[in-house]
Amino acid sequence: MANLFALILVIATLVTGILWCLDKFVFAPKRRERQAAAQAAAGGALDEKTVKKVGQKPGWLETGASVFPVLALVLVVRSFIYEPFQIPSGSMMPTLLIGDFILVEKFAYGIKDPLYQKTLIETGHPKRGDIAVFKYPNDPRVNYIKRVVGLPGDRVSYDPFTKQVTIEPNCASGQACESALAVTYSDAKPSDFIQTFSFAGGVESSKGFFNVPQGESMDQGVRLAQRNETLGDVTHRILLNPEAQDNVGGYFRQTRSQIATWIVPPGYYFMMGDNRDNSADSRYWGFVPEQNLVGKATAIWMSFEKQEGEWPTGLRLNRIGGIH
Repeated sequence: MANLFALILVIATLVTGILWCLDKFVFAPKRRERQAAAQAAAGGALDEKTVKKVGQKPGWLETGASVFPVLALVLVVRSFIYEPFQIPSGSMMPTLLIGDFILVEKFAYGIKDPLYQKTLIETGHPKRGDIAVFKYPNDPRVNYIKRVVGLPGDRVSYDPFTKQVTIEPNCASGQACESALAVTYSDAKPSDFIQTFSFAGGVESSKGFFNVPQGESMDQGVRLAQRNETLGDVTHRILLNPEAQDNVGGYFRQTRSQIATWIVPPGYYFMMGDNRDNSADSRYWGFVPEQNLVGKATAIWMSFEKQEGEWPTGLRLNRIGGIH
């Protein structure tokens, strides 16, 4: 089932819609009858203000009926057109930063009912390189955002040493594939971001990501590297931590496939974060079923300067616009 807010919105819209219908088709005609009778009994001498007091609409009914159009509009827009989301982590840096507020095109991957997310009308499917929001397969109550890397039938391989992806399309049988997709990389160069770390009980954990000018440094910080990744016709930036090593032992293991190689089943997708060394994605928990797709991220409508789990410290108005 969809998240709690969607359920509450549907129930509120249904309840207020019933009140609106009752008022329009049952209570309002009766009020007009009483007002007309009162005016007739007074020989037409009642002024408009007095007439309105006859059979006056109860406050609870007036409130419920009046908010119905607003709730209905919000429900339609949020369920079928666009839904806002906030980026809570750095897994999609540098494309999306912590504190970005994005709009997700809900109809990109099908018109779905707002509660159970069943596809009512097919409108399209994810393309390789799309940035997609989806329900986390291991806990559908949680929304994730990643880049679509593998399509149904793709054989996806990831080299944890070179940190590069290889894709061979149309391997649904698990045997012969088409020729490999052109996946290319630019040379790595220092990015604008430094990742800092904290140490507790001998365990190192990520503390935050900071935009720091080239040539400057931070205590217990590592400057991330950046390079362009081209997946077929789509080129985007990715971040790498030059000191990080993948936990290959934690990779999702697919039956009859080598480690770090996955064949995407029909109706599923392989997702990866652009911040490759700081993303829990399909490498670790597997594939995303099509029914879990929420929509395609299309634009940033607001952005706050902040760190994960902390309050905003400023605005980044220069980030408002389309997502590239």
